Amino acid sequence: METEAVRPLDGVRIVELSSYVATPLCGMTLAQLGADVIRVEPVGGAVDRTRWPLAESGTSLYWSGLNKGKRAIEVDLSRAEGRGLVADLIVRAGIVVSNSDRFPELTFEALRARRPDVIHVLLTGRRDGAAAVDYTVQAATGFPLLTGPPDTAQPVNSVVPAWDLAAGLYLAAGLLAAERHRLRTGECRQVRLALEDVALATAGSLGYLAEAQLGGTPRERDGNHVYGTFGRDFATADGGRLMVVALTPRHWRDLLAATGLTDVVSALATALGADFAEESARHRHRRVLGELLAGWFEAHTLAEAEAALGATRVLWSAYRSFADLAPLLPQNPLMALLHQPGVGDHWAPGSPLVMDGRQPPPAAAPLVGQHTDEVLRAELGLSGPDLAKLRENGIIRSGERS
Repeated sequence: METEAVRPLDGVRIVELSSYVATPLCGMTLAQLGADVIRVEPVGGAVDRTRWPLAESGTSLYWSGLNKGKRAIEVDLSRAEGRGLVADLIVRAGIVVSNSDRFPELTFEALRARRPDVIHVLLTGRRDGAAAVDYTVQAATGFPLLTGPPDTAQPVNSVVPAWDLAAGLYLAAGLLAAERHRLRTGECRQVRLALEDVALATAGSLGYLAEAQLGGTPRERDGNHVYGTFGRDFATADGGRLMVVALTPRHWRDLLAATGLTDVVSALATALGADFAEESARHRHRRVLGELLAGWFEAHTLAEAEAALGATRVLWSAYRSFADLAPLLPQNPLMALLHQPGVGDHWAPGSPLVMDGRQPPPAAAPLVGQHTDEVLRAELGLSGPDLAKLRENGIIRSGERS
């Protein structure tokens, strides 16, 4: 069925207690695949609901973007009765993902005692449980000392929270692996992931850590040059700029042909005793090769450069700002028009996963407490008077407030 193809996780229910990027991204990734993700927030909403950028109404575009398609309930987690409600909800759902382990009632051990096949997915900052965020993990794992132009003395953190994003996808993968294990065996699973471990694992997988251990030449900043091959940015005559990468011998031949530099570079190779069919040679001599190519780009407009490169297999793109991208979004099949309360209509992405040629459109992020009554009635069987008493005692709040 079409619904099954687009929503393969239909029937999976997940309780999410989280904030900021990694765990909300995990929940949204699974919600976009059809899981029912119930986000638990403290009374008044989570702390990241006010994080920039903001719409004119004050609604967080950041929060709305990371929590599309979820349901939201509002519970006072500072009180035992509120935590008990959430524990009941997790026991009913069978799966919880969180970035906090501070509540005794919501730990893996406590939940496993109540439901032996529970799946508990937890993100920590460091493996020992200490706090960390993407920006501090960047500082601790070396990458900012390699980022930026060669003449920069200070570390340069990436504006993209890469470790948060990778961690969110790791959490989703770990949760699905645990859920598959439970289907096969009926057993519980605890999944733990440290944000710092994500960065260290990546540094190890890319060879950075092994290179340092084995006494290789210390890696240095090199601007937009691509390490180990030929790639860099070029300015055009009219102030445009492109990123150009030639990974393979075919890319390199095409780049030289497009710029009319085949004979010149062949003579240079002979003079240097280098074989530029090898990417290591192209990287070793990147500066002189780059200067030759820079001369061609500086003599042509951006449109002329795009036309020349567009007829080749070379990897390239003009640099574009978010403002440049905005008018192009309606033509992008990833995007769909979404009405988000507090934001209005705008083009928003669905899941980048395309299954059998189809993908679900984006769904709005929930308002604070939007689904409190709905979820507690359906999942815990609470009656109207039960809910009224909880509201009167300040344990829950419900309503559609932005």
